[in-house]
Amino acid sequence: MDQVSFFKCLSDETRSNIVALVVKNKELCVCDLTEKLQLSQPKISRHLALLRSSGLLQDRRQGQWVYYSIHPQLPMWCQEVLNILITHPTSQFVVIQERATQSCCE
Repeated sequence: MDQVSFFKCLSDETRSNIVALVVKNKELCVCDLTEKLQLSQPKISRHLALLRSSGLLQDRRQGQWVYYSIHPQLPMWCQEVLNILITHPTSQFVVIQERATQSCCE
């Protein structure tokens, strides 16, 4: 992944919030994201498709659920940027992460 593609993915508020939640929780399904972000399933799915096609996220199917996680082959510099963003005290990511923690799929 190149720098421009990476930062373009994060330039949208919904996508950056999705990525922050996935980084924090390691793996989430669409229903978890819709609940935590208070957004519609089609909107979340559209952004997840873009994040997956860009190589930032990967997915895995388990029964009827599809779970999303950070792609394991994401360059180390990308992972470091994401970790900095989610731990910075003034970041919007911190606020998003404090929302509901129980998974709806469990």
